[in-house]
Amino acid sequence: MSEVAINAPNLWRLETPGHAGWQRSARVGDPQKYFMVSTDSHANEPPDLWVKRIEPKYRERVPRIIVDEKGVQWRYCEGYRPDRVRVMSFEGEDWLRSQSGADPAQRVKDNQADGIDVEIIFPNKGLAMWATPDPTFSLAQCRVWNDWAWEQFGPYPQSMLPVAAIAPGDLEGTLAEIERCAKIGFRALTLPCKPIWGAHDVDHVNYNLPHFDPMWALIEECDLPITFHVSTGRDPRASRGNGGAVINYVTHSLSPTIEPVANLCASGVLERFRKLRFATIEAGIGWVPWLLDAMDEAYRKHHMWVRPKLQGLPSDYYRAHGLATFQEDPSGLYLAERYGLVDNFMWANDYPHHEGTWPHSAEAIERTMPMLDDTQRAKVLGLNAARFFGLDVPAHQRLAAS
Repeated sequence: MSEVAINAPNLWRLETPGHAGWQRSARVGDPQKYFMVSTDSHANEPPDLWVKRIEPKYRERVPRIIVDEKGVQWRYCEGYRPDRVRVMSFEGEDWLRSQSGADPAQRVKDNQADGIDVEIIFPNKGLAMWATPDPTFSLAQCRVWNDWAWEQFGPYPQSMLPVAAIAPGDLEGTLAEIERCAKIGFRALTLPCKPIWGAHDVDHVNYNLPHFDPMWALIEECDLPITFHVSTGRDPRASRGNGGAVINYVTHSLSPTIEPVANLCASGVLERFRKLRFATIEAGIGWVPWLLDAMDEAYRKHHMWVRPKLQGLPSDYYRAHGLATFQEDPSGLYLAERYGLVDNFMWANDYPHHEGTWPHSAEAIERTMPMLDDTQRAKVLGLNAARFFGLDVPAHQRLAAS
């Protein structure tokens, strides 16, 4: 990293108030460094991964580049609108991020230099595996990812934890794939934010319905945490033109991640399956306090329509079962203690994505976490993740008993 120039648009990433007065820090080399888990990192899959590995009957349907009669390149994916390929010229850190993550050994070095002890690895190109109205085809793509991800990252159990991708629209196939992945050794699952891809349709099954009870029962039996990553429910590229990059990220990528949380917390699923634990990934945390208030308000004020009646409020189920990851979200951190959510938030550097904090995570942590005390920072930076994903924490980095 030291050999790559920090281009001007990224200089702000170096800004920090420092960590004076902190008992520990996020700085590499600090003997009291926090145990740090990036709860959202991404693979860099080979572009021909699915073409080479998927069953022949699906080979012509996988995402691909198409050249039209004018020589213009378009990115084609069944569930997305066609997307024109733009040739981008990245510089400095932006170029580095676009090239990183493909080599597992280099990943270890990159993350160690950023203070990361363990990274939880999600698909990158593979986030398009769910972008199809055909759940059987989606699950076939997930099987390809699961096999490849275990081959790539399974040999590094101390520093890498890949998630197993599941396409629950094909329930019978999903049950078989969960069992298979549990036997392989996967320690977490990732499900799409909507089980059926695309626009809302009241006739589609969703996570609030008993239809999925066999899946929840199996997940409980396998003792696997569930994750819901952004941009996996519907096409996030719903706006074009002025401001589109911001509009799509905030409105069509991040915010739909609220849906699976409400589905689980308001439906009685978490009363029937009390061992389930879930996390939203990369959607931030500032919205969580608002959501808990909104769900509880709706439950109380719409009591005449609410079914089933719950033993607690929806917010109670979130606090007991739910977590959320973020990169830089000071508004959410300011509300963490006030709303009793310090145990429900997990940090991530989002390696190697541009939205993330790599390779300047210490500065980002120092900018955004001064309102937390040492115990709270330790939980958010790694100990909550250790509990959620079942990670071993070195003795010198464990939270002192209080």
